[in-house]
Amino acid sequence: MIADWDDAYANGAHIPGGAGWPDLEAPRLYRAAFAPGRLREGIAYGRHPRDRIDLFLPEGRPEGLLIFVHGGYWCEFDRGAWSHYAAGPLARGWAVAMPGYALAPEVRVAAITRSIGAAVLRAADLVEGPIVLAGHSAGGHLVTRQVCADSSLTGEVLERLRRVVSISGLHDLRPLLATKLNSVLRLDRAQAAAESPALLWPLPGVAVHAWVGDAERPEFVRQTTLLANVWTGLGAEMAQTIAAGHHHFSVIDPLTDPESDLVAALLGD
Repeated sequence: MIADWDDAYANGAHIPGGAGWPDLEAPRLYRAAFAPGRLREGIAYGRHPRDRIDLFLPEGRPEGLLIFVHGGYWCEFDRGAWSHYAAGPLARGWAVAMPGYALAPEVRVAAITRSIGAAVLRAADLVEGPIVLAGHSAGGHLVTRQVCADSSLTGEVLERLRRVVSISGLHDLRPLLATKLNSVLRLDRAQAAAESPALLWPLPGVAVHAWVGDAERPEFVRQTTLLANVWTGLGAEMAQTIAAGHHHFSVIDPLTDPESDLVAALLGD
């Protein structure tokens, strides 16, 4: 039995140096060194000032489009903190779109889900070819929500969608009702259930990879296994990886390496 739900979902307190994450210098330097003309910053997809996309383009014609959605419990961070994680897919010839979004408590989780749907549609207009959705932590929730039965994505975009990779994603939001975080998220029981991919039907034929580090908080491992278990039973093409040696913050570091297992999972190798 879990007695302290705040601790169960606390990452930084259990990771050495966690209070200093994310490293804002690495993405700043990456953007500064990026080839002129291959980075399009601040492409609008909605009315809110945070409804913007940064698009990183590879040399030559893109093989496809990876859309990466950042985490932060729906209430922290910005798209600019993750730019260097485009490096791996870019080296493999893929364009990478990184959307920002309005945060709680200004907006609720359901509104953020809708915003990411709009961001995916806008990014799909910018780059041709297959599409992969990936997200970390709350971003993992947001990308899996795009392939639930109530998805706002168009048929054309869904036909291009090759897979969804949820990295340390949150797929059942009901436990968050017992955390102090919910004073910011303002979820009630109905909203938590309606926004939980593990409680919803996946779209037919969707391919999803649930990825998590083996050194993460047990709740994140459970949340990953939960989605893989439930959606397998509902007909999704599911894969699951528990990555050795990785905690909640390091689990996305392999995105910088074009030869990593994580980039291979994204691109379908």
